[in-house]
Amino acid sequence: MNFEAELHKNTIFQTVSEVAKSIQVEVYVVGGFVRDLILTRPCKDIDFVCLGSGIELATRVAEKLGNPQVTVFKNFGTAMIKESDYELEFVGARKESYRQESRKPIVEDGTLQEDQHRRDFTINAMAISLNAGSYGELLDPFQGVDHLKKKMIKTPLEPSITFSDDPLRMMRAIRFAAQLNFDIEPDTFDAITKNTERLKIVSMERIIVELNKIIMVPKPSYGFKLLFHSGLLKEFFPEMVALYGVDSVGNNAHKDNFFHTLQVLDNVCKMSDDLWLRWAAILHDIAKPLTKRYEEGHGFTFHGHEDKGGRMVPGLFRRLKLPMNDHMLFVQKLVRLHLRPISLVKEVSDSAIRRLLFEAGDDIDALMKLCRADITSKNMEKVTKFLKNFEQVEAKMKEVEAKDSIRNLQPPVTGDEIINLFNVPPGRVIGEIKEQIKEAILDGKIRNNREEAYQLMLDIAAEKGLIKKHE
Repeated sequence: MNFEAELHKNTIFQTVSEVAKSIQVEVYVVGGFVRDLILTRPCKDIDFVCLGSGIELATRVAEKLGNPQVTVFKNFGTAMIKESDYELEFVGARKESYRQESRKPIVEDGTLQEDQHRRDFTINAMAISLNAGSYGELLDPFQGVDHLKKKMIKTPLEPSITFSDDPLRMMRAIRFAAQLNFDIEPDTFDAITKNTERLKIVSMERIIVELNKIIMVPKPSYGFKLLFHSGLLKEFFPEMVALYGVDSVGNNAHKDNFFHTLQVLDNVCKMSDDLWLRWAAILHDIAKPLTKRYEEGHGFTFHGHEDKGGRMVPGLFRRLKLPMNDHMLFVQKLVRLHLRPISLVKEVSDSAIRRLLFEAGDDIDALMKLCRADITSKNMEKVTKFLKNFEQVEAKMKEVEAKDSIRNLQPPVTGDEIINLFNVPPGRVIGEIKEQIKEAILDGKIRNNREEAYQLMLDIAAEKGLIKKHE
């Protein structure tokens, strides 16, 4: 690859080169941008290492670019500039040493070679010179190009040292393997399995950033299998590990819920890139280990796992440092409702469909994607048959929704209207009247319109003694 020609496609590199020359420092493009340039992958994050002050270089570059804002991180000796669609990060070459109890390194000024030695993987340790006389020259001390060709994740130094020093790199190894569809070199993977407990010194916030990146790849099951087999998954997500395994009694056995969950996750990923729908797939059966029972004549059952799973979601989100907001409520709702559409395959009644539409609201489409993804079996004939029945449920749902407008149902009669009409104070009776009207609509006893709802309100009010019958 002609790196000089590739660099000329973006004026940023020439600008940085000229500024570095004017202040007499050497500068190099390093890390992910170089890796992705070789892989011909798009990359909007560009890291520059200079033999000097990265903050000073960033400040001078910003002046040349028309003074975009420079964000400075003095404690780390780094600075960042946002320019067009790019994030430019500048740092002075560093060498690092670590203490056993912390993943925060002691950082000192270093040479380019020392900076490359401290990097996580060989494919991220390559640099391209932006200096006069060597502009566009690739510096690849650890065979990064060769490892890209071999699709291999490998550490520059002895892997146990790399991972013990900074345990987050174990998560990053698996994240890169999942994103790039690479293998992890055997000694490197073996070092991960021996250092899993070191993950305890890493904050959950940092772990979950890497996990979410794994979840967002086209086929995240590969990353989860690496997390599982390495032992990392049990360090921060034991509830998911508990799904693994098959129990049997006589000829009765249940499927392995861990690998089923991964299949559902991959299925969802074919339909949606919504992170939170993917989390719903991960958690949809999370309560099965806690609800597993063996019933003579029935085999293994998991009665109520959807409700218990829904109750588990807030606690899991809180511990995993996931957002305790509408995203959590969305996942909780889908976990709680994920069996409902499938159960309608056996008996499709308008009432059951109205209730599902009402409870799911605007999330009904996401719920149906999860339910489709949940139809898994090694018997493809069985899957095809079930999906065909499921299509009948979806068609019926569209028919009922078009006719009754149940999604996000609000009773046609308001609480304030009931209070004013019958001259009663706010209280339980108001809620009871509204609830009876809602239930009547959902059961199909009245249509979802004001005229029929108003008449029912009068009938209910008469029964409660708020007005005389037929007043």
